[in-house]
Amino acid sequence: MFYSAGLPFTLAKNPYFQAAFTFAADNNIRGYLPPGYNSFRTTLLQKEKENIDRLCAPIRAGWKDKGVSIVSDGWSDSQRRPLINFMAVSDGEAMFLKSVDCSGETKDRHFIRMLLKEVIQEVGNEKVVQVITDNAANCKGAGHLIEQEFPSITWTPCVVHTLNLAVKNICAAKNVENNQIAYEECSWISDIVGDVSAIKHFIMNHSMRLSMFNEFVGLKLLSIAETRFASMIVMLKRFKLIKCGLQNMVISEKWSLYKDDNLGRARMVKDKILDDLWWDSIDYILAFTAPIYNMIRICDTDKPCPHLIYDMWDDMIVKVKKAIYFHELKRMDETSTFYEVVHGILVDRWTKHSTPLHSLAHALNPKYYSEQWLNEDTSRVPPHQDLEINQERQKCLKRYFPNLEDRNKINLEYVDFASMSGGFRDYDAMQNRYSMEPKAWWVLHGACSPMLQKIALRLVAQPSSSSCAERNWSTYSFVHSVRRNKMTPKRAEDLVYIHSNLRLLSRKTSQYTQGNNRMWDIAGDTFDTFEDVGILEVATLSLDEPEMESNVILDENVP
Repeated sequence: MFYSAGLPFTLAKNPYFQAAFTFAADNNIRGYLPPGYNSFRTTLLQKEKENIDRLCAPIRAGWKDKGVSIVSDGWSDSQRRPLINFMAVSDGEAMFLKSVDCSGETKDRHFIRMLLKEVIQEVGNEKVVQVITDNAANCKGAGHLIEQEFPSITWTPCVVHTLNLAVKNICAAKNVENNQIAYEECSWISDIVGDVSAIKHFIMNHSMRLSMFNEFVGLKLLSIAETRFASMIVMLKRFKLIKCGLQNMVISEKWSLYKDDNLGRARMVKDKILDDLWWDSIDYILAFTAPIYNMIRICDTDKPCPHLIYDMWDDMIVKVKKAIYFHELKRMDETSTFYEVVHGILVDRWTKHSTPLHSLAHALNPKYYSEQWLNEDTSRVPPHQDLEINQERQKCLKRYFPNLEDRNKINLEYVDFASMSGGFRDYDAMQNRYSMEPKAWWVLHGACSPMLQKIALRLVAQPSSSSCAERNWSTYSFVHSVRRNKMTPKRAEDLVYIHSNLRLLSRKTSQYTQGNNRMWDIAGDTFDTFEDVGILEVATLSLDEPEMESNVILDENVP
């Protein structure tokens, strides 16, 4: 069956596959005939979808208290049909809802608003906390229309998209007040990235050079799509990892004996690879972009983190400044033109894409009121003393509670929470603010402020990016591949619904983390194993994949 049908070997680890064969071996089913072609694609498919609906009912039931985020992203299938998929995420669990074929439609803000409204009404608008999309103008316009129609729902741009735009703008010196200064300060970055791209193409576009590369370097040098988050940083990180192998290659006898028809380019490649100053420039780029890249990694998951975004962004800017000033040998109170350009880009991105929801979530994180957190940096102040956070928090609460009487009640509850008075004066409640997770803290100590507790528990269960909707396209491309391109969009949608949500249900079981079948789906829909693969080959998988996180992504230079 495996060899004749071309099935992936990872199927052998699938617990559903093993359970079926075990059941057949343990039971007398003489005369049984397996379902036929038409049954699999019609009646059985619909029955299994109904079964998945029943199995997912407990997850949906939790949305009433936890709240849920509607996440959306667009894509084109193998027949170039434009698709938009929708997922519901709450407390780290991403459930596939549906995909919509948009062929023949103008994907403007009104059309996207209509689709989002349908999904919100299907889920229940009282359960939805936010809608997350990318930062495109039509999505932004649709998000603002949704906010007008449903005041309790916030449109939130994907934080990972925002950070990725910041990285691109730094490398291209865009979106700053003085473009000429920005170009002069940042043009060297684009030169380094261009050199790396040229070396990559020089090696990969010729079989003899690629053969030499494979002999001296253990890791693969793969192309990176520009749409991949922080693609330029990923490329530079890969080059740093293979530095020794590249240098050994260009000083080897094989490289000297190889007669290339483009001696000028070959000389340029060798000079760059052996140039210590060139490598120092790569190290510098990786050093000051490392905080941005690390924040992308943290946010590029389904885990709840809106209550961390505000502080992470401030901390990221501080770390970027330290890296730049350390390289320039300057005191922190001195002026750096390059840092001003980078800082301007980061602030510009934050100003355009931050929402009052981030400030409210930050204001309801108990950690940021604790003495331990405040004493770590003398410049820190508790959220209720920060003017910007206070203003944005009030905007959010006015939308949630248009009635003045209700708003006064929750404001008084916030006063007790922020000042550690009333029911929050308990010793354990004050001591646990720093060390305990916000969700656990609010469950244990928030009953004295029921309105504030409800909002806090909903906010600490939401994601901050649309990454799960983008990663789900790898599942869709697996189901609707080049070989299966005649499948109707509706049937493909049903298969993706079953496939994605079965994986979600499987990961909630204890068997998923132990035994021979543990993490059975970790290789995804494309790869058999993780032997001899790097970060670029598993780019379609989640940074939240446990085994990928431990075996592929992590390195000694990333905390």
